[in-house]
Amino acid sequence: MPEQAKGTNAQVPALEVQGLIRIFGARKALDGVTFTLPRGAFLSIFGPNGAGKTTLLRVLSTLTPPSQGSGGFKNSGSGARVFGYDVVKDAVELRERIGIISHNPLLYPDLSADENLRFFADLYCINDPQARIDELLEAVELKHRRMDLVRTFSRGMIQRLSIARALLPHPDILFLDEPYSGLDPHAADILDGLIASVRDQYTFVMVSHDLDKGLELCSHALILARGKVVLFEERDDIDREQFRVLYHQTVGLGVS
Repeated sequence: MPEQAKGTNAQVPALEVQGLIRIFGARKALDGVTFTLPRGAFLSIFGPNGAGKTTLLRVLSTLTPPSQGSGGFKNSGSGARVFGYDVVKDAVELRERIGIISHNPLLYPDLSADENLRFFADLYCINDPQARIDELLEAVELKHRRMDLVRTFSRGMIQRLSIARALLPHPDILFLDEPYSGLDPHAADILDGLIASVRDQYTFVMVSHDLDKGLELCSHALILARGKVVLFEERDDIDREQFRVLYHQTVGLGVS
């Protein structure tokens, strides 16, 4: 077990990000991103298209390596850790502790809802997988469609099944990339209820373009622009009007 597995200690933060850099060609998608997020927090990340939000999620979830920091904090002075696990050196161990909900639902369209969840349950070696699958299909209101092929599902149904997939292994942290995008009001209400029902069980990191929804859900807020952190604060310390003005001034988007 890696040294970073001491992250099971409750005093270790959920996220430690220090001087994080990710370069694509000549462009710095992430340019020295630094912040620390406590366990059990809900972080909402805001910013314009191209700000580096999805890249940050991909680095933290081990899908994209940082351009610097792969040697850990001690060697390079930069990097990222999730519950004490280095996102590069400990990627295999870390993947067992994270759930991801992204624009790609990570589902097989020619398998049924039940078959998709069973496939992922087998990957995670989940005990009593059928009971867990039944529980989650009930939670996302898809139990009546469990034997239907995913390619017959609406966008909202696919997103709900993607949420069930992410929750299957009881992860410690959930990364959500615009989870409300494309959802009809009923599907959005289901997602709201799911988040509320498990809010105290997980740490959340969510990318959102919706200031109201993001601030409503979060305990901490972060604004990214051109790969840099413009603001990182606890929600209770944020004046919402000033936040909107800063967001508008920084990213050049209109304020609703």
